[in-house]
Amino acid sequence: MKTGKMGEWAYLVSVVVAVLAGIAAAAGFGASSWVAVLLVILGAVVGLLNISEKETTSFLVATIALVVASAGASASGATGLFGVLNVVPGLGTLVNAIVANIAIFAAPAAIIVAVKAVMNLASKG
Repeated sequence: MKTGKMGEWAYLVSVVVAVLAGIAAAAGFGASSWVAVLLVILGAVVGLLNISEKETTSFLVATIALVVASAGASASGATGLFGVLNVVPGLGTLVNAIVANIAIFAAPAAIIVAVKAVMNLASKG
């Protein structure tokens, strides 16, 4: 399997896992530590294989937005940042759980992409 295809599959699987785990957490099944470990591993694979030098800035800005939204959701208490969406019962909790899982996946990818960017900058100067 080509490395590009492996990275694409890792991204697709991570989004599916993040959404399904978010649904399970919002339904009251709780968060599983193996899901977090899987998302971190998939994020590392995506960071290594998928993000080109041209995409680095856009990817890092998007990741910062995701991580900040996730941190805001966590800091906002039981209902989270998206608790206002609980006008539809449980919707805010669901969105919080999914965003948190996506942030778990995006953070290691961002760290790897950022380190690669710094190494590229250092080698050019």
